[in-house]
Amino acid sequence: MPKLSENSKLYLLSLLVGLGSGLAAVLLESAIRFFKNLIIPLCEKSPYGWLYIAFPALGMLISLLLLRFVVKDNIGHGVTKVLVAISRKESRIKAHNCWSSMLTSAFTIGFGGSVGAEAPIVYTGAAIGSNIGKISKMSYRGITVLVGCGAAGAIAGIFKAPLAGVLFTLEILLFNISMGSMMPLLLSTLTATVVSYLMLGFQTPFSCTLAPFNMANMPFYLVLGLFCGLCSLYFTGTTLWLEDKIAKTIRNHWLRWLLCALGLGVLIMLLPPLYGEGYDSVGALLTGNFSSDKYGSGWPLVLFCLAVMVFKVFAMTFTNSGGGVGGTFGPTLVVGAFAGFVFARAMNICMGDSFSLPEQNFVLVGMAGLMAGVMQAPMTAIFLIAETTGGYDLLLPLMLCSAASFGTTRLRERYSIYTKRIAQSGDLLTHNSDQAVLTLLDTRSLIRDKYPRIGLDDSMEDIMKTVSESTVAVFPVLDKQGRFQGMLEMDDIRKHLFDKSGLDRIYVRNLMHAAPEYVYEDEKMDSVMRKFERTDAWRLPVITQNHIYLGFISRSRILTAYRERLKQISTED
Repeated sequence: MPKLSENSKLYLLSLLVGLGSGLAAVLLESAIRFFKNLIIPLCEKSPYGWLYIAFPALGMLISLLLLRFVVKDNIGHGVTKVLVAISRKESRIKAHNCWSSMLTSAFTIGFGGSVGAEAPIVYTGAAIGSNIGKISKMSYRGITVLVGCGAAGAIAGIFKAPLAGVLFTLEILLFNISMGSMMPLLLSTLTATVVSYLMLGFQTPFSCTLAPFNMANMPFYLVLGLFCGLCSLYFTGTTLWLEDKIAKTIRNHWLRWLLCALGLGVLIMLLPPLYGEGYDSVGALLTGNFSSDKYGSGWPLVLFCLAVMVFKVFAMTFTNSGGGVGGTFGPTLVVGAFAGFVFARAMNICMGDSFSLPEQNFVLVGMAGLMAGVMQAPMTAIFLIAETTGGYDLLLPLMLCSAASFGTTRLRERYSIYTKRIAQSGDLLTHNSDQAVLTLLDTRSLIRDKYPRIGLDDSMEDIMKTVSESTVAVFPVLDKQGRFQGMLEMDDIRKHLFDKSGLDRIYVRNLMHAAPEYVYEDEKMDSVMRKFERTDAWRLPVITQNHIYLGFISRSRILTAYRERLKQISTED
């Protein structure tokens, strides 16, 4: 039997990954529905609905216990974790992520946690792809493509949106994909979508009642896009700030759970739409059935919905920080839907009976606008909303609003909510191939320690035998504690090799010179390359933060590693 090429194996494995991620999406969706159907009737019968507050806290606690005592790993922020795995871990994701994210997020969301299921299922799908690739002994490129297939299949499976799954992977996850790698992505999303349709039914995730598209409303969609861009900046900035604040202020896990659970409970009591994912409220907004006996239909309702927009970010962060597992994807859709409603209802109130904006249309377009800003993935936003709602008639407003929101966000924030932190650490892969390859290179692996060490207090007589027998051109000079003090080059001592008189009176400290720059062991490669360009050096010493000498790193070694890595990520059979 002829041996399959890597590309042929990739096609077959992408079908398997699509099947696995599709089944995982169905399983997670079914588990969340099961818990909801079990819990909501109990909550409705409880006095004053206090169980609506207690159950989210219980779900967070169960998730926290599973994380602390069973999984024993941090699995939050699934999309960000996938990006880090691609850039720093050879696209290898731990096997437990094939089930741990699903299990913990099912309890978190099913019990009422105010987060989304999309990031956990993306992490699950990516883990399935990574582990299938690893078992099949695929190359780094092959495993990376299968990670993308798993993530794309997960999005396609949970939303029944194959095109959005592919675009999500291209815009957010995979930094450098060739046309030959598109086929595995398409096969994976197609398989996952078919599995989802067969097992969950053929209805779209969001049913909606839309008015016919009216070109006269385009200026309003543009303004909505600008509004969504501002909301996106608030969403991303507040989420990251609040997460950091909670993590740094409350160190004890159990105290953090208690305080976050109380905070979430208070918010749900004041703003009931914050309970759970919030997709029931989104569905009501899309069909025109969202109303409130308490707030009527005028400005009080607008202010109520505005409060839901503002505090959804807090509810989401309390859920995740308190031990729950969920993503920002779902909350982004919820906030976008409310943003569209608030904008359209406010405009209708201001303009009176003379002109009326179709509110359901603006709800749908607002979802895409906020996704485009928060995730900085406008193409994914446009086609995900079109596929999940059947709103293809609104393709022009979707494009205009998404572009305006994306552009507004980029004026102030270069990175998405998924990439902000890893960009700050220098681990972010970009669509710039040169930058991406440098990100993949590890400084520690390029250090060479073949250079004989010379003592700071040695004389030329002490080191002459070492120098005369060595083939290297540079020698590190160290003190007695092994700290780097300077370097001695052959040009500095060449004349003493032939004139050996008075060598005992010539000391290394008098001949050595300082290094033009230092490289630190954990320094990112793009920073290392900037030092080489600035100094025009051929090699630079590598040290620890305590100045302990580790070896040298050279331009030639970096260029060789660069070529090898570039070949790994771009070669096609």
